[in-house]
This record gives sequence, C-alpha cells and structure tokens, in this order.
Amino acid sequence: MAFHYQRLAQQIAHKIYQQQLLPQQKLSSLRDFAAQHHVSVSTAKSCYEWLEAQGLIYVRPKSGYFVKPRSGLSRLPVSPEFESMPREVSNLMLQNQIQEASIQNHLIPFGAIQLSPELVPIDGLRRSIQRALKYCKPEDFLYCEKQGHLRLRQALSEHWREDGIYVAPSDIFITNGCMPALSLLIQQLSREGDSVLIPTPTFNGQLQMLAGLNRHIIEIPADHSGIDLLRLEQAMQQHRPKLCLLTANYQNPLGYCLADQDKQTIAQLAARYECIILEDDIYAECSHNGQRPRPIKHWDEAGYVVWVSSVSKSLSSAYRIGWFCIGAQLESMRPQFLSHNMIVNTPLQLALADFIFSRAYRAHLNQLYPRLLQQVEVYRDAILNAFAPLSIGLSQPQGGYALWLELPETINSMTLYEVAQQHGINIVPGTVFGEDQRYGHFIRLSVGHALRRDYHAAIIFLADWVKQHG
Repeated sequence: MAFHYQRLAQQIAHKIYQQQLLPQQKLSSLRDFAAQHHVSVSTAKSCYEWLEAQGLIYVRPKSGYFVKPRSGLSRLPVSPEFESMPREVSNLMLQNQIQEASIQNHLIPFGAIQLSPELVPIDGLRRSIQRALKYCKPEDFLYCEKQGHLRLRQALSEHWREDGIYVAPSDIFITNGCMPALSLLIQQLSREGDSVLIPTPTFNGQLQMLAGLNRHIIEIPADHSGIDLLRLEQAMQQHRPKLCLLTANYQNPLGYCLADQDKQTIAQLAARYECIILEDDIYAECSHNGQRPRPIKHWDEAGYVVWVSSVSKSLSSAYRIGWFCIGAQLESMRPQFLSHNMIVNTPLQLALADFIFSRAYRAHLNQLYPRLLQQVEVYRDAILNAFAPLSIGLSQPQGGYALWLELPETINSMTLYEVAQQHGINIVPGTVFGEDQRYGHFIRLSVGHALRRDYHAAIIFLADWVKQHG
C-alpha cells in the first residue's frame, strides 16, 4: 500500500508532467507544504525527496525546491476539423483485421491496450480464487442469477463508495466484460440504422462494434482537452439521437480526463434532450495522479447515464468481468436487460469479490498508479528522442497507457502498420479511429509493458522509417 507522502508526491509529479507546474518554478517550502496538506514536516520532506529521486525537482541551497527542466516536452497532436452528421462506419473489414492483429502475442505489443503480466498481481488473484472455491456454498455451483452474484455486486458497491461513488448493488448488472455490456445496451436501447453520438478520434473497438450492430455514427470533435460540448449539444438538438457513447476519464486514444464541470454539463444535456449516455469508464482506475476521478454518473440526477466498466484494463485483460449500472430512466427495462444478459462464471465472480473485500484490489491500484505514470513518461521520452528532430505531436495522457502520435502528413499510417507487422511490431494505424482517413498520419501505441531493450529498438525502427519516408 502506498504511503501518504508517495500519494502526495504522485499528485505533484502528475502536475509536472501535465505542465501545470513549469520548469524552474519554485515549490512551496516544506513548512508551507505541510500546512497546506495537513501533514507533518517530515512527511513533506519525504514527499520532496521522492520527487527529487525521480529527477522531477531539485533543491537550491538556501533557496528551496524547484521544478527540474525536462527534455521530454513536445507539442500535442492537432485534431482535424470535420462536420458532424449521421453516417455508416465504412471500414469494418479493416477494423476486424487490425483488431485480430492487435492480440498476436508473438509481436512486440504496441497494439492492444493491456497490462503487462508483470503489473498483474497474479499471486493475489490465485489466492482469491482458492479462497473463493474453498468457502463457496453448494448453490454457487448452480446457475447464477442473471444480474450477477450478489456478493460481487456488494463488493463493487463498497469499493466505489471509498471513491465517493454511490451505486446500490441492486442497480449493478454483471457482464462478461465491458464490450459485451455495451453491445447489450446498444441493442436494447436502439434499432439498426439508428445513429449513436461518439467523440472522434475514438476507440477503434467501439467503431467495430457499432458497425457490426448496423448502427450509424455522428462524430463529435475531441482533442487533448476533451469533447466539443457545443457541437455535442448541437448534434443532440438537431438529430435527437437515442444514445451517446463516450469516455470521460482517460479516453482512448487521447488520454484526456474531462473536468467535473464538463461531466455535469453532459449529464444535464442528456436529461434535456433525453439522450442516454453510455459512459465507458474502463480506464478510470488507471489514474496517473493517485486519485480515481468520478464518472459522469455521479452528476446524473435524472437517470439518463448508464455507467459501464470492467477490470480488464486495471487488473487483467484475461479477467472477463464487467458491469453496467442503470438509473431511474431505465428501471422499466430491467426485465429486458436480465433476459438478454449472459450468465457470468460464478467462481470467477466470487474470486473477484474476495480480491476486492480482502483489500488486495485497492493495494494493487495504489501500486499501479505510480508505475503507470513513470512507465508512460519513459515511453514518451524514448519516442521524442527517437523521432528527433522531426516535429511530431505526442499525447500527454492524464491516465491510462495509450499514446497518440501525430506523424508528418506525408506518412501513411497503414503503410507503416504493414511494414511494422513484417518486422514483428504491432501498432494501430490512426485511420481506424474515425472516418474520412482524417487520421491517416496518426498511430496509437500501447505502453502497458515496461520498455525493454527490444521494445526500445522497435520504437527506433519506427522513427527511422518515418524519417526515411516523411
């Protein structure tokens, strides 16, 4: 479990990486810092010493502590402008091809967003599975109720309460992952041919799912600061869509986290235009500042937000357990949700409940936060050094472990994707994150694995190819 000084240090590190604290900026004195955060001077000193050891700050004798200049600064990717209108997802075959390639484990894993096995608490999960099997009841070996095992729903409800998120166990539906939950909801809340609002660029797997369900999309511009809320309201008002599918916390691929005011605004827009928000919150527990941000659901007074997530990004991609949480507006649809929800493996549900109740999951998250922050920054530095002196745009995610790269406009990311595959490297070309080839010179890299020597060499290969063909 992280010490208090480490959590404070992580929050300061996050501000440095996000350039909220600038190079050479003076930090509060130890006594002022201690007073501001209601800690002892020794805790404040431990916090600053941790930051100094990480190379983020330095001390000037008789002057105090200052932010250390960093080499890994770059411009952020520029998001192209486009018109928001109903349309089909045009590249389903390509989406399927790239999705299949992204999970080929023999390739260098810059494709699928998943944690390295080194970041998965395998021993703790094993112990929870053993305890769950040892103490389960005879009825646990019969069919489980379709809403999910009550013990897991209680565990999740109590876990979220610690982060100020209040959802009753009766409003939680356990599913076989986040994407199955979204698919079920989209099929029950809309019809084929209906349009779904989405921010763009957006997770290619969501576009693949919407295309497979024969839904149209209305794209809303997004960039590193978040979603264009004015365009979102205009689309709701003009097209009156039934659904909006978005991520507020550490969106894939951009990595932004919406401000609380923006989340509240989206909840209000949903109620005003009677548009259900499907909030995919799968990265919220992959924070870089040690704190889990609240979802849009927290501000959902009218019940138009459905909160959807899983543990596949924060714990293990192999742990296929997800959930969705409904509000008052969808209470009447409970029978339909129960009828179409697939029963989830009961022993696995009980094992996850044990992992949460035993505090092992909370301990895992406290260890994961700083490791993700440092790992993402190591990759950013490696990418910027490899691509120098080219002018590239590189995202600075606030959480998660996806990086979004804007390459020179002369680069075709599909060609780079194919060349990389031939050399044993898996990346995802930007063209599958939106329509009209507008992201044809972008790529997304997963940085869920530590930067080994061969991974570093792969980045250098990509950079050298871009330099030769740019």
